This record gives sequence, C-alpha cells and structure tokens, in this order.
Amino acid sequence: MIKTGNPVISIYTEMTPNPETMKFVANKLLYPGKSVDFPDEAAAKPSPLAQELFTFPFIKSVFIASNFVTLTKTVETEDWQDVIPTIKQFLKEYLEEGKSVVNEEELATVKVESTNEVNADDDDVVKRIKELLENYVKPAVEMDGGAIQFKSYEEGRVNLMLQGSCSGCPSSMITLKAGIEGMMKRMIPEVKEVVAEAE
Repeated sequence: MIKTGNPVISIYTEMTPNPETMKFVANKLLYPGKSVDFPDEAAAKPSPLAQELFTFPFIKSVFIASNFVTLTKTVETEDWQDVIPTIKQFLKEYLEEGKSVVNEEELATVKVESTNEVNADDDDVVKRIKELLENYVKPAVEMDGGAIQFKSYEEGRVNLMLQGSCSGCPSSMITLKAGIEGMMKRMIPEVKEVVAEAE
C-alpha cells in the first residue's frame, strides 16, 4: 500500500567550519525555532531521531535545530563523503515516514541547563546578553550548523556553551573572542569577557 499525503523530503549537506561536523538540511521543519544538542548516545533519550542516528558507528554527537541536523563524526571515520549518502537516505526515509524528531515531554524531564530565553528573574544585563545572542549570534552560528547558549554571567564575565558544529571547532574560539566578545563589549558595557564552557 502506498501512503499518500507525505511530502517528498530532500536532504542536502553543507560543510561547516568544523571539519568533524556536517550539516544535513531538510526541506521540512524538524524542530521549529528551537535547537537541542545530544553530545552522546546517553543524552539522546528525548529524541527518537537522535537515538537512531547514534546507531551508526561513525556518529559521535547529534545536534537538531529548526530545519537541519548537525552530525559530528568519530575521529576514526576518515571521510564524510563515504558516509553522507547513507545518512541522507536514512534522514529522507525517517522524515518521509513522519516519525517523531524530538519528544517534548521526555525533553522536559531532562534538565536543560542553558537557554537564551529571558526569564522573569534575569537581571537587566542578563536580559540584554540573551537578546543579543538570540537576535545577532543565533542566526549566524545556525548557518554554520551550531548554537551558542547562555550559561551564566557574573562580574563582567559571560559563560557560553558551544553546541553542534561550534563544539570543538577551532574557528569557533576566534568567532567567540573576536566576534561575540567584541560585539557584547560594545553593546553591553558591563561585559568584560566572554568565555566558552565545553559541554
């Protein structure tokens, strides 16, 4: 029996600045307006899609965002070109079948440490930092297949968490220091330094 009504999914790949990661972009929204990072298989419980991706032996971490998945390969995997067709085919079939990408209830039970959403109890500086990340930083790093999340702010120091392709990427530290730190210091005078915490 042929199922009708499901759109034909196309997947294309984009290189990221991090040679260990590849961005797989779909012509369908996977996780509209949000992103979630699964640094290892143990963390993937809230996402049926991430769980299945981790069954590929060459996948080290999975990052899911609005309309793309960024995958980090293991160091032993020589070349992305060898595995891209397999992943594209898998994602195409998975999405065409309309399977669940992220289980929100399950995700809610896992403590999400960092978010750029402004909370009522955020002080003024934190609010401005989060708005800056959301409006200026997020669109740029998403193009590169990653995310940068607010973690904490104290005494002029902003702690950020790098996810997806930004995690472990050599050029992300330059982006962080030259780009984000420079912009924050200009726009939010209270900020003295921006540092990244590894996952």
